[in-house]
Amino acid sequence: MTKARLIKKLTAMATMTIISSIAFSFNIPSYAHENHENHENKAITASVWDKSTVNYNGSKKITVYSSPSCGCCGQWISHMKKHGFEVTDIKTDDIEAIKRKNNLPPELASCHTAIINGYVMEGHIPANDIKRFLSQKPSNLKGLAVAGMPIGSPGMESDKIKQPFSVLSFNNKGNITVFNQYKNY
Repeated sequence: MTKARLIKKLTAMATMTIISSIAFSFNIPSYAHENHENHENKAITASVWDKSTVNYNGSKKITVYSSPSCGCCGQWISHMKKHGFEVTDIKTDDIEAIKRKNNLPPELASCHTAIINGYVMEGHIPANDIKRFLSQKPSNLKGLAVAGMPIGSPGMESDKIKQPFSVLSFNNKGNITVFNQYKNY
């Protein structure tokens, strides 16, 4: 897939994610909200993301930068803790500065940025993908990202909606490749 096609596809996915998330952000009933469910206040007891399928024995100290007003970031942090990560949670009103400092390609942006073992982890990446990536220790890659905020991804769980999404890897030059995909999870 060419970079232009990948960017076009990611932009379309991010747009759908944003549009679908508007109802969650403002607690407005929509097709995603039968019975007026509120995403941030709904406790999900079991998640498809809870099971650990990757063994990783390296450092699990991860620093997460997020906006003080973002609820889904806290849910993603809980997901990471369930997988044994030691999380330092830093709230900042200038998350964009963190993204720029770490050379995150703008088209991969999400609501939080994490740093672990020198790698950048952007957005709602499943812990098993992070563990697999860290086990591989890729010297040619800068990190992983899930662009936007796909409903159904870790921290964005919903009983009724599971948007397909891709976990993308990227390097220092901004080259982007698909690391993993989730369609029917």
